Amino acid sequence: MRPPERNADERPVAEGGGGVSARPLLAADRGGFVDRHDLWSEAQYAAAGQMRRVIDEVGIELVRFSFVDQHGVLRGKTLTREAVAGGLRNGVTAPSSLVLKDTSGRSVFPVFSADVGVGVEGFSGAGDVVLVPDPTTFRVLPWAPRTGWVLCDLRFPTGAPVPFCTRSILRRTLAGLAERGYAMTVGVELELHVFRATEDDFHPDRVGRPGAPGRPAAVAPISGGSQLLHEEGLDGLDDLVQLLHDGLTKLDLPLRSIELEFGPNQIEVTLAPSDALRAADDVALCRSAIRQICRRHGYHATFMSRPAGAETASTGWHLHQSLRDLDSGEGAFVPRNPDRVGVLSSTGQRYLAGLLAHAAAAAVFTTPTVNGYKRYQPFSLAPDRVVWGIDNKGAMVRAVGGSGDPATRLENRSGEPAANPYLYVAAQLISGLDGLDRELDPGPPTTDPYADGARRLPRSLAEALDALEADPVFARALGEDVVAWYVALKRAEVERYLAHVSDWEQREYFGLL
Repeated sequence: MRPPERNADERPVAEGGGGVSARPLLAADRGGFVDRHDLWSEAQYAAAGQMRRVIDEVGIELVRFSFVDQHGVLRGKTLTREAVAGGLRNGVTAPSSLVLKDTSGRSVFPVFSADVGVGVEGFSGAGDVVLVPDPTTFRVLPWAPRTGWVLCDLRFPTGAPVPFCTRSILRRTLAGLAERGYAMTVGVELELHVFRATEDDFHPDRVGRPGAPGRPAAVAPISGGSQLLHEEGLDGLDDLVQLLHDGLTKLDLPLRSIELEFGPNQIEVTLAPSDALRAADDVALCRSAIRQICRRHGYHATFMSRPAGAETASTGWHLHQSLRDLDSGEGAFVPRNPDRVGVLSSTGQRYLAGLLAHAAAAAVFTTPTVNGYKRYQPFSLAPDRVVWGIDNKGAMVRAVGGSGDPATRLENRSGEPAANPYLYVAAQLISGLDGLDRELDPGPPTTDPYADGARRLPRSLAEALDALEADPVFARALGEDVVAWYVALKRAEVERYLAHVSDWEQREYFGLL
């Protein structure tokens, strides 16, 4: 029998080279940045071929090449149909200063100096980084005519990884988990506020500058609140529900539900459990999609946890997590002994203990904004203490399941919906694995999650940053340069907040003193 054909990128059979490779056959498609630095797997080469076919068949004219920045926000460039092939072959360049900015767009580091001060070469002069597309993430955007979208990772022009690429940070963390014989499953409950937009144009006071954003858009309420899961209340928002359902499902996001939450203008979307990296990718796309869909139909969606008018209920991101054995596929948190008291295996207990031990430091990643700490209120369906409970929604970590339940898992309820998904998930994994390594004990579950005496979650972003700098586990796992970079970005955000004269100060002191 004639042996299978191979192309010019012949590989040993042991490396999957037993047949025709998905790597490019045409000389014009070889030798680019991706090929030279061996940045794609066989599956990604195959996905790139499928992506180009879909572009041709569907009539795509524009493709957005995007990466998720340190704040969880999508940034990138839109390429024309003719430029897509080059973008797939060589990536897309963008200023490296994008990963050195705070949430206002202000560069925190001296980007035009020879030494930028991040402990890593490659950032001086605001030189370029390369956005390397991951073709397996390609989507056709249902709300933007003839437009596609692909998620990217960051590399330096030398081909070296950019250490501040948050998607790559999670991928490295998951690779370490795989070396231990585990994979991570993540489920997502993402709350948000949606308002009716009441102004279409940008007025002069809405135009800001780096370090001083302009006035936020004027909005009006769309629901009254205080009626959790009220069917008629959600029916009153059916136009919005239909828009979100159509848009998110056409993106192949694993949408499970759209729910009316307790607070005014507050809804929740949940996504089915999936592998951790896929779940983080889905959150990044889901949030951006919701905001874009809403904007196009006269709504304003925000994942800010506690916007003005949300005093009765802030929004959170409840992150469900579990480990599974790579060999057997079985859940590592499921207790194997039917007589065992409790809902978690010893692996689950130790992982849980790690989440509790590092909760203060991990708060920088679970709750990365100044505003998010105003959510930590007692008796508010949000935690404010570092405790765990069995199916207790007031606790920071809720344990669900038990013997015989393959869905046994932990739910961290402390996160805010604006968190960078890759850093949020990575922080959970880093914390939990330290609990495994040190065989920590989480102690007994709480039945009174707001009781005095329990250790409090940080009361502010500044307090959380202090805790992160004092916790060596994250520096070991992420690298000292990565932690120092992120702390510097967030310290700058805190300093701008503290320097701002708020309306509270004006009301409190101006007429009295």
